[in-house]
Amino acid sequence: MSVIALKIDVDTFRGTREGVPALARLLEKHDAPATFLFSLGPDHTGRALKRVFRPGFFGKVARTSVVEHYGIKTLMYGVMLPGPDIGRCEAEGLRAIRRAGFETGVHTWDHVRWQDGVAQADEAWTRRELQLATERYAEVFGERPTVHGAAGWQMNEAAYRLQAELGYTVASDGRGEHPYWPCNAQGQVIGPVQLPSTLPTLDELIGLDGWTVDNVHEALLARTRTLAPLHVYTLHAELEGQKLAPVFERLLRGWREQGYRFATVGDCARQLDLSALPRCPVALGTIPGRSGTLVVQQPAFA
Repeated sequence: MSVIALKIDVDTFRGTREGVPALARLLEKHDAPATFLFSLGPDHTGRALKRVFRPGFFGKVARTSVVEHYGIKTLMYGVMLPGPDIGRCEAEGLRAIRRAGFETGVHTWDHVRWQDGVAQADEAWTRRELQLATERYAEVFGERPTVHGAAGWQMNEAAYRLQAELGYTVASDGRGEHPYWPCNAQGQVIGPVQLPSTLPTLDELIGLDGWTVDNVHEALLARTRTLAPLHVYTLHAELEGQKLAPVFERLLRGWREQGYRFATVGDCARQLDLSALPRCPVALGTIPGRSGTLVVQQPAFA
């Protein structure tokens, strides 16, 4: 059986309020299970503007129409406007997604703060951020989360250890090729099983190599033409849940025609033979089409 786990990162207040329910309707139309990972604290998207100094940032902004997808108001949160508390303001909307039968989990507390800070942060900083998100999730849903997917695919070693301490049993925190156990340099497992994103995101492809909104689905379908046991595809409530919804619908149809079925991240993890998974060290790397570094699966220990 060939499976695509649909992992939905929800980064912003607007994405939560508008993109999430739109995606839920589209997924229900296609009878496609999915995992929604929520940002649960303040929306400080405007603070991401400091990334202008990163190599490749301007090119990505120009290619992917950030203003069009996120909106001017969202880009002012945390800079010229106070950032709305997503988990508090949209708690009922989050619970509606769970009631609709979708899997839910934690993306982050403050998306920009985690994405820009965790790689260099110490254990105390990391603990505070992850605990805030974990406790807010429990407040909203009445139970503790078990699924985690890091904002911006950014982690540090302490974050993996804290996931295990806080009760997370499966995570999709980085990019890679297949499920694995995250390890330190000595080969010791330090966190829950990882199901990395295996496919590029739409914003990494659009504007490169002739790929446009009209044909970018073909780039992804070409990568999945040879059936694989498991792919993890990360989409965003701010993109596929809004302007790029038609692209995502073409992908859903195309993947089903290729012979894939859809599943949640948690369901896929429960089908794994955990004892047979490789142990891979955690490290940062680069991905074509994305600025900066992020967690990338490394070669397994012998």
